[in-house]
Amino acid sequence: MFTKEDFRQRLTQLRMQKGVSAREMSLSLGANPGYIQNIESGKASPSLEYFLYICYYLNMCHNIFL
Repeated sequence: MFTKEDFRQRLTQLRMQKGVSAREMSLSLGANPGYIQNIESGKASPSLEYFLYICYYLNMCHNIFL
């Protein structure tokens, strides 16, 4: 089973592999500067729209719209 904690950990791991800060990623997604940090710390959850933006940003679902 994939949990919220699993998602947060994987998000952090993939973001770090990409070599970007949480702030930089947030701003690239058009969100407030603390958005990704809030998700990674468990203070927030992404909407479906932002979940897809996050996947696309991390090259996880590049074929989803094809």
